Amino acid sequence: MKHFLGYGRGLASVSPVTMNSLTKYRILVVEDDPRMVELLRQGLRERGHTVATATNARDGQELSLSQQFDTVILDIGLPDRSGITVAEELRSHRDRPAVIMLTAFREEDQIVTGLDSGADDYLTKPFSFDELQARILSVGRRNQMRRATEVNFGVFTLDMEKHRLHARYREVHLTRSEYLALRELALHLGETVSRRQLMIAVWGTTEISQGALDTMMGTLREKLHAVEPEVMSTRRGLGYSLRRETTC
Repeated sequence: MKHFLGYGRGLASVSPVTMNSLTKYRILVVEDDPRMVELLRQGLRERGHTVATATNARDGQELSLSQQFDTVILDIGLPDRSGITVAEELRSHRDRPAVIMLTAFREEDQIVTGLDSGADDYLTKPFSFDELQARILSVGRRNQMRRATEVNFGVFTLDMEKHRLHARYREVHLTRSEYLALRELALHLGETVSRRQLMIAVWGTTEISQGALDTMMGTLREKLHAVEPEVMSTRRGLGYSLRRETTC
C-alpha cells in the first residue's frame, strides 16, 4: 500500500523500512507546513537519512551555508521567499547539493521555471514516499557524478577537469558546444536528456532552434559512433541518452 504526502489534511503515516540496504544522505527539508515537515523528517530518518529542517527560506539558506548537505527538498511556495530564488542561490554553491522541488502547481511553466532555476528534479503534491525515495537516490547519484573529475561510459572517458574526451588511449576532439552537451549526457548516464535541457546546458537558453541543436548532436554522434557504434541514442520527440556499457 502506498502512502501519499501532501494530500489535504490527511497526511498519512509512513511505514518503517529496512535501513541497512539503502544509501544514506544528509538531507535538508525546507517546507513551511509543520505536518509535512514532521512526516518528511520521520520517513527520511526511517530510511536511514540524516535530516535537518527549516520552515522558511532564510533559515534554509543559513543551514545550507553552515552545514553540508547532499540533497535539499525545497517547497516552491515558502512564506518569505520563493523556493525558485533559493534554488538559484544554491546552484552558486561550490559543492552545491542536489535540489528536489516540491510544488502544488501542475502547470508546466511553474515546473520548467523550477528546473531552470537549478532544481535537479521536482515532485507535485500529493506524492508517495516511495517516489520521493526514488528521486532522492536518482539525484544523489547524479550529484556524485557532477562532483567527479571523470565519467566513464562505453570505451570512453570524459575528463571534466581538462574538458577532454578519450577513447582507447587517444583523444576525441570536441568543440565547446559538443563537450557541454556530452557532459550533460554523462551526468545523466543511462537516462534520456531532453532537448530543452541540452539547450540550457550548452547555450544557457532555450531560444535556440531545434535544427541547430540536432545538427550539433548529429556531429557529436558521428564522432562517438566512429569509435563505438550505438553508444549514443536518440529517443524521437524526447531527447538523447548515453549507453553505460560498451558494445564492442
